[in-house]
Amino acid sequence: MKRTNTCCELTKKDIGKKAVLQGWVQTARDHGGVIFVDLRDRYGLTQVVFDPKVSKEMHAIAETLRREYVIECEGKVRERPKDMYNPKLKTGEIEVICNRLEILNKAQVPPIEISDKKVASEDLRMKWRNLDLRRPEMQKHLLIRHKAIQAIREYLDSKNFLEIQTPILVKSTPEGARDYIVPSRVNPGKFYALPQSPQLYKQILMVSGCDRYYQLAICLRDEDLRTDRQPEHTQIDMEMSFVQIEDIFEVVEGLMKNIFKKSINADIKTPFPKIPYVEAIEKYGTDKPDLRFGLELIDVGDIVKDSEFSVFKEVLAKEGQVKCINAKACAEISRKKIEGEWTDFAAEYGAKGLAWMKMQDGKLESSIVKYFPEDVQKKLIKATNAKNNDLLFFIADKPKVVAEALGHLRLKIAKHLDLLKSDEFKFAWVTDFPLFEWDEQEEKWTPAHHMFCMPKDEYIDLIEKEPGKVICTQFDLTLNGIELASGSTRINRPEIQEKVMKVIGLTKEQAKRKFGFLLEAFKYGAPPHGGIGIGFDRIVALMCSTNDIREVIAFPKNKAAQCPMDGSPAQVDDVALKEAHIKLDLTVKTKKPRPEEVIAGPTDEGPTEDILEEK
Repeated sequence: MKRTNTCCELTKKDIGKKAVLQGWVQTARDHGGVIFVDLRDRYGLTQVVFDPKVSKEMHAIAETLRREYVIECEGKVRERPKDMYNPKLKTGEIEVICNRLEILNKAQVPPIEISDKKVASEDLRMKWRNLDLRRPEMQKHLLIRHKAIQAIREYLDSKNFLEIQTPILVKSTPEGARDYIVPSRVNPGKFYALPQSPQLYKQILMVSGCDRYYQLAICLRDEDLRTDRQPEHTQIDMEMSFVQIEDIFEVVEGLMKNIFKKSINADIKTPFPKIPYVEAIEKYGTDKPDLRFGLELIDVGDIVKDSEFSVFKEVLAKEGQVKCINAKACAEISRKKIEGEWTDFAAEYGAKGLAWMKMQDGKLESSIVKYFPEDVQKKLIKATNAKNNDLLFFIADKPKVVAEALGHLRLKIAKHLDLLKSDEFKFAWVTDFPLFEWDEQEEKWTPAHHMFCMPKDEYIDLIEKEPGKVICTQFDLTLNGIELASGSTRINRPEIQEKVMKVIGLTKEQAKRKFGFLLEAFKYGAPPHGGIGIGFDRIVALMCSTNDIREVIAFPKNKAAQCPMDGSPAQVDDVALKEAHIKLDLTVKTKKPRPEEVIAGPTDEGPTEDILEEK
């Protein structure tokens, strides 16, 4: 018999109706000879009652029910006694008194609890993902993901975008991470790569006259994993012809507004603030600032240079920086904890020390205050807007170290003050990035993002003369301190693209071999174009109040890039290797997985793995 209702549908308006429900047994309880079963499906729970006065036969079958049995039951909807209402459930005012029960499938005792109240360890959840996905929380995550996909397609269709699929088997090109490579059986000795992004193809689509393109692209990168990174992730990939940066901003802001409204009914304020890269580093110590709170970095170098504190003066003499954060109302933190836990935390990011002062009774207190004349202290109080019970933290070092250490300290203070609200969404555009960065190890210029970003007009003449000064059109979209997206207007003139490739050390021959099909396409009238790649999994994770994208991907990999549920990656037989013209020469090496870089959410260190490595 076909079910008439889901397990989250029946309410008081259905009292007296006959209903057929199907689902899994969440719990079965025997209260004085009457059995109560919580029946669960993807939509919710309904309480089903088996009373021997109604049907002894059905009651006898119900006595055999166990957790996760799949059943079908038919009965009449009735009101629960008012003192038995469950306000936490949509169906909490009714129950179904069963007169027909059929066991559709039995289940062994589940290896993990299928309950949000008792969540299994990360290892077990990954191993038994098919069962973990039954939990209401995981079903909710998948629903939000689904709604977000529908919102994307709805909005971009209204803006005249074409959804076009680009190839999964592509040519290997340098894009910042390792490629996954795929051997070609019919072309011995040659390999495809799995796409890190559709970057080249979407630019060619603009050359092809498609004008506005998007896809929900699967991107694959062979890189070290963490909670916001997976070997395969989904990207909202977009490209537009005849646009300027402001056009891209307008489209993306409208897209974000639609996604959040349709997925979780959150109203996003637009336009998003725009912060130049240099300003982001100066104020927040990072190019992905969290704007849910203040606690900005304050440069006090010009003030403390007049102090007698040798540590600060020596750093400033070497063209370093001295910056401060006012940790509001944090004066209760003990000196022991500051000089232990907090100083050690700053040291993790390169800081050689952490100076501090507390504001008490209208004046600064600390073991180093004696080195600061009264007029310098007054200037510090004014510059930092210090009030009673505030705690000032100082770091003096090279600008890069100061930004890194204070940027992370800023987040630690925010967590201490409980300022990170998961239901608050603060977007920002970070703009005006450098086109190149100097690689100290390789002693050469490399793209700061990728080599296809158009330099700003006023910097084009500096590409070969002074690469370090070139500012490009790259921009990032951030949300709550997480980088969601990167984009730019693209280089569409072959002569500019060749100059950029020359700076990063690509010869004309190498450029032709790696990117010849793109450079060739540009010779036949490439329109001005630009676009963005948005991390879809990260958006969904933040809407679900987590930073762990594994929580919103149906079948993720663990941090060793493995799927414990299906056993991938796995060895293949000799016949398959021979057909692909591959001969293995392997040694077994025991290696511990790298510690996970956790932003937030669950983590597990995992067992030591035996990894086969090619000689």
